[in-house]
Amino acid sequence: MNRTWIGFLRAVNVGGRKVEMARLRELLDGMGLDRARTYIASGNMFFDADLPTAARRAELTAELETRLLAEFGFEIPVVLRTVDEVEAALRAAPFDQVEITPDTRLSIAFLSGPLTGLTLPLRSPKGEWELLGATDGEAYLVAWRINGRVGDNPVAALEKKYGVRGTARFFHTTEKIVAAARKP
Repeated sequence: MNRTWIGFLRAVNVGGRKVEMARLRELLDGMGLDRARTYIASGNMFFDADLPTAARRAELTAELETRLLAEFGFEIPVVLRTVDEVEAALRAAPFDQVEITPDTRLSIAFLSGPLTGLTLPLRSPKGEWELLGATDGEAYLVAWRINGRVGDNPVAALEKKYGVRGTARFFHTTEKIVAAARKP
């Protein structure tokens, strides 16, 4: 059964890591993925595919990463989720008690695996971000601009500490990504 999938690409179109969305769509089409499309230039792709098992999902993730490296010349980690999985992640977000200010940023990190051995809450050494909750594939992060500056990257810290790969999207952007993926 074909489902709509969202592919989250890590660190594209920042720091010289240019990925043209038209070339990305061509690459997806060339892999035989149905209804391949992209959403904003920050590395979000959609396609329809039948990936009935976790093993098949892992195979496609590896194939995508290999082809992206060949096409664009640098490593691009990919995390795949169904639209339903992303919607469930949005519903599970533990942000209800967070005081929102102009300096508050809510994010979901989509991870390659669980944060084994995690003790919550986890706060960055400089107090720039806090991990409020996690599932086997997502981490819920609150970050604060301090003196107008964004601090260290929490995803990089989670990758280093827990041996996972991931990429994050702002909560409100993730809602927009799901809405775009749902369009016929």
